[in-house]
Amino acid sequence: MTSDFEALLPSTERSLLHRVARAQREGRAPSFVGAVARGGAMVWSGSRSCVEGHAPDADTQYRIGSITKVFTAVLVLRLRDEGLLGLDDPLEKHLPGTGAGEVTIAQLLGHTAGLAAETPSPWWERTPGSTRPGLPEVLGEEPAVHPAGRSFHYSNPGYTLLGSLVEAVRGTSWEEALRGEVLEPLGMDRTTVDPVAPHASGWAVHPWADVLLPEPSEHLGVMAPAGQLWSTAADLCRFGLFLGAGDDRVLSAASVAEMRVPAGPPAVGDPQMGYGLGLQIAYGEGGSLIGHGGSLPGFVAGLWVDVEEGVAGVALANATSGPLTGVVAADLVRTVVEAEPRFPEPWRPLPAGEVDRELLELTGPWYWGTYAYGLRVGPERGVVLEPLRGTGRRARFRALPEGGWVGLDGYYAGESLTVVRRPDGGVSHLDLGSFVFTREPYEPGDAVPGGVDEAGWRGL
Repeated sequence: MTSDFEALLPSTERSLLHRVARAQREGRAPSFVGAVARGGAMVWSGSRSCVEGHAPDADTQYRIGSITKVFTAVLVLRLRDEGLLGLDDPLEKHLPGTGAGEVTIAQLLGHTAGLAAETPSPWWERTPGSTRPGLPEVLGEEPAVHPAGRSFHYSNPGYTLLGSLVEAVRGTSWEEALRGEVLEPLGMDRTTVDPVAPHASGWAVHPWADVLLPEPSEHLGVMAPAGQLWSTAADLCRFGLFLGAGDDRVLSAASVAEMRVPAGPPAVGDPQMGYGLGLQIAYGEGGSLIGHGGSLPGFVAGLWVDVEEGVAGVALANATSGPLTGVVAADLVRTVVEAEPRFPEPWRPLPAGEVDRELLELTGPWYWGTYAYGLRVGPERGVVLEPLRGTGRRARFRALPEGGWVGLDGYYAGESLTVVRRPDGGVSHLDLGSFVFTREPYEPGDAVPGGVDEAGWRGL
């Protein structure tokens, strides 16, 4: 049996390198790096360059633009987990006087705060951060372009506010918080605010001729939390694996899972792309990917993760436009998933100490009206309720310390599931958000809302 930790097959590696080579040529990129991680480590990297014999490697820094936003979101979630703020808190509670109104922290994380996409002129990505020394210059006189909470509208100033929020609550700079709380614990010592050699130079490629122009590399100042970072393919592989599984030194698995849940409706005209709390969500026929794209003059970057398969893909290029790094990163993931699907964990029975006789008695068929469902035991006293025929509302439920369960998926996410007992202690029915599930469909005497016709079932 092949383990997740073994090297990729030569045929898979060739397919990955071929994809990177095509991307570098078709995107007319001076250089292009790709990498894949699975099973807890980077398992492949490859690159192409326009300079013979000088191809970059997985340790070469590129600017990653808006992938920086994911790091900022992680810092905010850490503050929430420590009880220092709530996601539904108004920003003004912790960072007063911004002029952004009563937008909440969650709205800023999910780009539903209604703020403008960019700063007032001049173009912030190609001008020094000193041009905007504070939040008033970032937001301008009219920071809102949509009502808060109504729709998705990507906002760079919104993540600038979140970076300032981290500084205000933590009492240190965004850079210091990032280094000590995220980068160092994850071993990302090649991810920095300013470039550290070896690093790529940023270039603009003429759209109608094969000629280059160097791009400026400005420090973004107060805008840094929205797009400042430089990183490597190897470091982003580490970060991608963290986003899929969590790391208690930085953020728990439950909290990173919360980041991956859509925070609002998809962007208008793009139903296949959602946004969670700092993470983009791409929906496709093969399942969903989570991650983020990034760009700044001279650079484009992509990071995508298949959480279910435990595979992360990274693509980095040093051209202002042309290379489709987001598409390539997703293709790298799918190439590995399709060519070398992971082996499922062996089935194992529950440990003897986890067998719950009362819970076992609840398993089996249940009926919501005439819809047939089956209930089975999940890990850690959780349960799964799923339709026995056709399509329906399948959901997992997490056990609560005080008894009962709370839904984790879809329609029943956040809803309460409880066992209702008769006076003699026997089970009467299950109550799921007021829906009654009984052992038989419309059985006389059962607790069916509205009662059951006394004549019972009949023929026509």
